[in-house]
Amino acid sequence: MGQKILVVDDAAFMRMMIKDILEKNGYEVVGEGENGQDAVNKYKELKPDLVTLDITMPEKDGIQALKEIMGEDGNARIVMCSAMGQQSMVIDAIQAGAKDFIVKPFQADRVLEAIGKALS
Repeated sequence: MGQKILVVDDAAFMRMMIKDILEKNGYEVVGEGENGQDAVNKYKELKPDLVTLDITMPEKDGIQALKEIMGEDGNARIVMCSAMGQQSMVIDAIQAGAKDFIVKPFQADRVLEAIGKALS
């Protein structure tokens, strides 16, 4: 059984892309969310091995969700997803406990490298 991953992004297309990359490489996507509140709720419910978390989302952004999840579980493994030009937010995320980040548009090898590194 592959390691369990929760994919959170407000764009269904982006969730589908990440999910596709992960499942083709032996990971199990146990849930999906479309905003930061979903991320927090589903993290508690599903207890995934790792979360991919978009930075810019409605309701609660990825940074807030990251801080909440890390507050709940200091061992949480989270990889942030960002668009180009969000460097300062990526730095905030890493300081708040994110293990790594991937930049959109996703490149499969970079996604796998970040996930593998965060899980090891």
